[in-house]
Amino acid sequence: MSLDVFFRPRSIAVIGASRTPGKVGHDVLADLISSGFAGEIVVVNPGTDSILDLPCFPDLASSGKAVDLAVIVVPRDKVLDAITESIDSGAQGIVVISAGFRELGAEGFEIEKQMVDICRRRAVRMLGPNCLGIINTHHDLNASFAGRYPQRGGISIFSQSGAVCAAMLDLCATRHLGISKMVSIGNKADINEIDLLSWLAKDEETSVIVGYLEDISAGETFVKAAEEAADAKPVIILKSGTTPTGLKAAASHTGVLAPVDSAYGAAFRRSGVVQAENFEALIDYSAALALQPLPRGDRVLIITNAGGPGTMAADAVEKAGLNVAILENRTITLLRERLPRESAVNNPIDVLGDADPERYAEAIKSAQGDPSVDAVLLIMTPQTMSRPAETAMAVAEAVDGSKPVLASFMGGKDVLPGRSELCAAGLPDFDSPERAVAALRAMHEYGLWKHRPPRQITHFRVNRRRVERIITRRLRTGRYTVGEIKGKDILSAYGFRIPVGSLAGDQEEAIEIAERIGYPVALKIASPTILHKSDLGGIQLNLSNSEAVEDAYELMMLKIRKRAPDARVDGIYVEEMIPRGLEVILGMNRDPQFGPMLMFGLGGIFVEVLKDVAFNLAPITASEAVQMLKSTRSYAMLEGRRGKHSIDINAIAQGLQRISQLTTDFPQITDLEINPFIVGDVGIEPVVADVHMTLAKL
Repeated sequence: MSLDVFFRPRSIAVIGASRTPGKVGHDVLADLISSGFAGEIVVVNPGTDSILDLPCFPDLASSGKAVDLAVIVVPRDKVLDAITESIDSGAQGIVVISAGFRELGAEGFEIEKQMVDICRRRAVRMLGPNCLGIINTHHDLNASFAGRYPQRGGISIFSQSGAVCAAMLDLCATRHLGISKMVSIGNKADINEIDLLSWLAKDEETSVIVGYLEDISAGETFVKAAEEAADAKPVIILKSGTTPTGLKAAASHTGVLAPVDSAYGAAFRRSGVVQAENFEALIDYSAALALQPLPRGDRVLIITNAGGPGTMAADAVEKAGLNVAILENRTITLLRERLPRESAVNNPIDVLGDADPERYAEAIKSAQGDPSVDAVLLIMTPQTMSRPAETAMAVAEAVDGSKPVLASFMGGKDVLPGRSELCAAGLPDFDSPERAVAALRAMHEYGLWKHRPPRQITHFRVNRRRVERIITRRLRTGRYTVGEIKGKDILSAYGFRIPVGSLAGDQEEAIEIAERIGYPVALKIASPTILHKSDLGGIQLNLSNSEAVEDAYELMMLKIRKRAPDARVDGIYVEEMIPRGLEVILGMNRDPQFGPMLMFGLGGIFVEVLKDVAFNLAPITASEAVQMLKSTRSYAMLEGRRGKHSIDINAIAQGLQRISQLTTDFPQITDLEINPFIVGDVGIEPVVADVHMTLAKL
């Protein structure tokens, strides 16, 4: 069912309206009237005949009115009756502002479920409960107690927190940002962020969607809805709170290293959502994306009246992964003609501390047409000769709109007049160059996502039936841990290279296997309860003859009996020695919301100490797999800089893709880690040295 009735109702009932200013029931009605709502307002309160000069009825039935939308502000024990009464009077939408439901415990949660059941039986949608209400400036609708009715614009806000809604409205007013819709989703018992993303994506009055979320209702559905919305317009979301993402499988590095919000970050990247790191960034990114065009590239021009802030901005640009633009010679010549001799005309352009408004305007006019410039950052610091307000007006007139222009009028009281003029002219202003650059980075990354190539998932030829037999057999017998031997069988079926090896039950059998394989060999303890073999002395490498195998077997069993006396030991696995190479870790942890979350990292100190890892959601493309590698700080080691050989990056990326296919095909696999995955130079096939998996019944 469409949400149109919430945003464009012809008639509204306020059930629980109050005569007392300061009470929610009074403020909702007062705000609805003062917003200029042109439809009919039906006021319900059994204790009075009139509120705010409108007739008041004891219930909706006695009013004889049919309504499109009902706003309910009554005590919790009266909400169910109010919902039924509203639906009986024709309401297709219900806004429950009343609180005291799931946020207070089991009893409230039960009532909340009954509310949803009533609405769904009658094909009615419900917003809330425990919410601030709803605003649509393009319909003169303020059915909320937000305390501020915003100016009309293109930013639409939804939030789980009513307080965040109110704070955003206040800050947007301060920065002259126009609002289209404001929706407080509260407990989102029915209408949630997915519904709003889908509706706002098609809303012609919305140019930017901004959200605050503490949790996400359905991960995979959210990703699809967010991607469709981001294809149409920018979507900016601040996610707070934590979930037990992957932490139940904390025995592996994948489970331990995954930050609690890593799945959300991966989901946002996949769907094109611009993720705000904090509330400050949420407003900053909203301003930049609502007011300015997207940059065509990452080259930033800096114009400043002071060297220090210009250097700060240049540093911020480089740290953000953007580039300080290199101006064309003709632009530099033009700047030299128009600016004082003392001005620095290379980027950053320093118009000097005594710059008047015209000098700033000339600098912008000269440089914004340079094809090597993708975005402009304008900086002003308050000096004796500065004229912030006039400068802002001159800048606004000089900007041609072909490229994003962001400003940072640094300071406080002295630059306030300039900030006001910038806001009025539609030029976003930021307290510091760093905040402006962060907004430019967000704009650039969203632009890259918008122009991404179509996603093409590689489907490898695999032996799916073999894996199905192994998993089915283990689940049938209640064995949910898959150790190295069976884990390698599974990976072999999905195209991974596995070293030759067999399980030995005694020393003689170990020697027989070793001689059949050929020396040197490795011995490993085979136990479903021992995950980190080396910690307990459960691995012996480079055994070159039968005597070494015999001694290693005996020593290993002694150590295990002493250090892990309760461990179940199935035997000793005898395996060919793997050629030397770079050790990396490939993993997967199944997030309860978003599904398989892939992990990549280098072995050793990089994962143990530095925790230098990358995550992405399956299924994954070849380019996304490579990007996972590039996003780590240790990627330079893979590239083979400083004379070292380059590692086969595509082979690692293919390994991630094969894990992606395996764990997408088999949702029973909840955790998987290949550690280490031995990778050599280009052309040398990587080898699985060890693997561990966990399973769960569906």
